[in-house]
Amino acid sequence: NLLFERFLNPGRISMPDIDLDFQDDRRGEVMEYCGVKYGADKVAQIITFGTLAARGAVRDVGRVMNIPLPEVDRVAKLVPGPVQGKNQPLSLALKQVPDLKALYDSSAEIKKLIDIAGRMEGSIRNVGTHAAGVIISDKSLTHYTALHRPTSSDENLPIKAVTQVDMDGVGDLGLLKVDFLGLVTLTIMSKACELIKQRHGVDLDLTTIPTDDPETYRYISSGHTIGMFQMEGNGMTRAIMQMQPNSLNNVIAIVALFRPGPMENIPVYIDRMHGKAAVSYMHENLEPILKDTFGLTVYQEQIMQASIALAGYTPSESDDFRSAISKKKEKEVKRHHEKFVKGAQERGIAPETAEAIFAQWEAFAHYGFNKSHAVNYGIIAVETGYLKLHYPVEYM
Repeated sequence: NLLFERFLNPGRISMPDIDLDFQDDRRGEVMEYCGVKYGADKVAQIITFGTLAARGAVRDVGRVMNIPLPEVDRVAKLVPGPVQGKNQPLSLALKQVPDLKALYDSSAEIKKLIDIAGRMEGSIRNVGTHAAGVIISDKSLTHYTALHRPTSSDENLPIKAVTQVDMDGVGDLGLLKVDFLGLVTLTIMSKACELIKQRHGVDLDLTTIPTDDPETYRYISSGHTIGMFQMEGNGMTRAIMQMQPNSLNNVIAIVALFRPGPMENIPVYIDRMHGKAAVSYMHENLEPILKDTFGLTVYQEQIMQASIALAGYTPSESDDFRSAISKKKEKEVKRHHEKFVKGAQERGIAPETAEAIFAQWEAFAHYGFNKSHAVNYGIIAVETGYLKLHYPVEYM
């Protein structure tokens, strides 16, 4: 039940993000392959810009003004760090930190330092290379964007060029961005497979580690989750021990549910899974779609399937619907609301039932998880569990 239209459909104007995870020690080989296959002039990494935050601006300006380091340090330490990931401006720090304001008022040099640093905030200080993003184009990249030399001095870089516009700019230019992510878990698994072959003569690789071993599920259910992909952490371990997963589908569901918001559905899912609560469907046509998740809508793909089954959407339209709801595009949501209720009525569904289903989806929307992501995570989680249980020495 992974829908191709969730990834790409004729009605989707923007190109999809393609996220690929590779062993982190072999990422360079993939980059090299792209250079050979598409032409080195058509492949580049993406630039990132580091900007000056308040504290960094104080330190840099202090260095230029030749103010003794301990004094600069004293000022910098009084400047608050980011709040919820957002840098706070110096002007705000002066209002919020009385000690900083006192220093500012008592010394002309410190006043000058803070004033200049305040003007420097947000300036670009350095450039780097995006950790994963790679651009692949049809024509030589110089047709579309200025290029930059590599931002590091690593001579072994397989792709020598970096775009001079950052990730948002690259999207605005209509270029295709592919994320080549280096995942250390895959490297660990691959090395473990080599050791298993050497020591036990058993042939395993990243594509053949079993995901249907009942012992592995019993092991996961008993809470031995340290070292397992996506399964570590007290909250997740507790949820898994309550759930007692016995199939890959259960693990995929817990990966999708264990996030702020959907979490509140975990106890309901577990009760229904173990027969402690009745499974109910708002309409009989939802049963084949929601059966696997005990009547709960867990994945974005389920909304797409349901809009096709209940209201006669095409697969392409169902993805537009999913996108409108998950991104809360008000105008689009309103349009789909009318379309859905009308389509459902034409198929014999009572308007109040259609309204209730739509209202539930609207509430659920920003919780929905892309099932294809959850499947990938779930598979790796179970595979790491298998290696840890059966070959702990090699895996550890």
